Amino acid sequence: MAALTRASSEPSLAALEEELTCSICLSLFNSPVTVPCGHNFCTSCLELTWAGLETGFSCPQCRATFAGRPQLRKNTVLCRVVEQLQGCAGGEQQQQQQQRQEDEDEEDEAVAEEAAAPVCCDSCLQAQAVQTCLTCMASFCAEHLRPHHDSPAFRDHQLCPPVRDLQQRKCSQHNKLFEFFCRQHGTCICSLCLLSHKLCHASPLQQAKADAESALKKKLTELHNQSEKATQAMNSVKTSQSQAAETAARKRDLMRNEFLEIKALIEEKENQIFKVITEEEKRVCKKFDYIYTVLGSKKNEMQSLRDQIEMALTEHDDVLFLKRAAALQRASTKEAFVPVIEMDQNLIHNAYQSAINLKEIVKHTVSQPKEKRPEEKQTPRKTKPPLAAALNRSVPGKKLPGPQRTYKEKKPCQIQEPLQEEADNPDKKFPISFGAPSTGATSTGATSTGALKAAAAANTKDLISSFLQKDREELLQYAANITLDFNTAHNKVLLSDRYTKMSVSDSPLNYNHHPQRFTYCSQVLGFQCFKRGIHYWEVELQQKNFCAIGICYGSMDREGPDSRLGRNSSSWCIEWFNSKISAWHNDVEKNLPNVKATKIGVLLHCEGGFVIFLAVGEKLNLIYKFKTQFTEALYPAFWVFSSGTVLSLCQMKQ
Repeated sequence: MAALTRASSEPSLAALEEELTCSICLSLFNSPVTVPCGHNFCTSCLELTWAGLETGFSCPQCRATFAGRPQLRKNTVLCRVVEQLQGCAGGEQQQQQQQRQEDEDEEDEAVAEEAAAPVCCDSCLQAQAVQTCLTCMASFCAEHLRPHHDSPAFRDHQLCPPVRDLQQRKCSQHNKLFEFFCRQHGTCICSLCLLSHKLCHASPLQQAKADAESALKKKLTELHNQSEKATQAMNSVKTSQSQAAETAARKRDLMRNEFLEIKALIEEKENQIFKVITEEEKRVCKKFDYIYTVLGSKKNEMQSLRDQIEMALTEHDDVLFLKRAAALQRASTKEAFVPVIEMDQNLIHNAYQSAINLKEIVKHTVSQPKEKRPEEKQTPRKTKPPLAAALNRSVPGKKLPGPQRTYKEKKPCQIQEPLQEEADNPDKKFPISFGAPSTGATSTGATSTGALKAAAAANTKDLISSFLQKDREELLQYAANITLDFNTAHNKVLLSDRYTKMSVSDSPLNYNHHPQRFTYCSQVLGFQCFKRGIHYWEVELQQKNFCAIGICYGSMDREGPDSRLGRNSSSWCIEWFNSKISAWHNDVEKNLPNVKATKIGVLLHCEGGFVIFLAVGEKLNLIYKFKTQFTEALYPAFWVFSSGTVLSLCQMKQ
């Protein structure tokens, strides 16, 4: 009964084979999925069709478009139908293949038996034939073949090794031996067949065999060459695959570093918020401890008075009792009073609101679609991203540095005063503010703030003096091996020696576009960035006529005049212009005395808020120092603006 049911269902399933075929690969469905318009496709075929698309998803069959990438779900009913059809077709195919294999085995056995059997003599039908006469169309043993060797009558007969089936060498139409081969029809013909093949190109069998051998050898050579090319193509694909894997690994490392920096910034913000809450908690707890101590003293005082009264009540002498009672009645006590002590709710609220704002900014930045941010790709670094702005927010009430001036407006003046003013401002060490309680500043608070500023300035000055007294060997303990970031290099900056050497090319190098690349000046940044700690590196000036060495924030502009080192508030540098040396920051220039040095050392102290430029020789000589409080991660920066200028980064043992 089951066999009958299966037999009746097979034709119906076979009729559905066309409906169960994927319109992309034209084969039976493999893990079919359904798109919103109702059509079905193989999962792999649809994924391959939509690979690389971010928008514009459409049905490959009816071209219906979808707003976003549809959620594909497996069509389980269709899967079971396909499996049943494949099971039926697989059984029939397996049976046919088995029957075909048995037929081939029988033919092979018959051919093997026939080849193993010897060819008998056509005269005696007993002895084994030694040769076949193609003229007589018979095979002969050695005895009956003797007339063909002895008699002149058989001299023209054509002899060959024994042939089993002579009829295969005869034309079935004229019963004559095959003597020619027709190329057009691909068949052997006799001499009488030439009349019907007179328009064809026929050649003798030996010549046709030689031509066929030559063609097959040529074909073999072509196949060998194609196989070699296929091998080379496979090797090329493997090489490209390895390069792609290396590129992906390198990009992953870069992204991992970026995310580590983001995590560090968020952790710093978290620590600052917790520090504010902890300090407020300590302040309130100290007040509670003081009140608790006062209440304890009052309690002891009351207990002592109680003891004295109880002692007086036991006195039997009336005079002594009255004296003590009068003294005890004069002793006054007050009820315990606990003042209202609360945490600064305004401070707590501001801290909590700061964390909430940061969370919302991060959520918005992460979830914002790419298509909604085209301006960020076209004009990178023009403004700080919301996350960076939240993590590096200035103190309320403090003005940012003034508007940047162009190169033509440079004025040689005293640069040390504004920098000293920045160094004397300890508030800038904490760029994230939480909002102070609105209680108003007292004269005592102003005095303490001034004292803190003076103390911070004195500490910074002492710290710089201590580093200036160190020799080169002591500074090498802070050595950092700097490499150049190819993605920031201007199109005329030529990088070499494993990205440790830079020069100016006479013609553009046609680097690929990158949002971090400088487009206005021939500048390049170091790959390493420094957020905290002490770091020291050296730069060799092979030709120092026209160049600049400095540091900058990662948010510095990459386009326009403001992207030049020292011409904005985000960079500090020392510049060599022929024989003239200048210090630049915020488009303010300070002329410096000429220093003969071929190697420049740069000492950066992130927490201390200063960077020192030194001439490295037999001893270290100070070129210039900048003092400020850094609010972002810093990158080594270089500017080569003459075709003869070459700068090399010294690789030092740490």
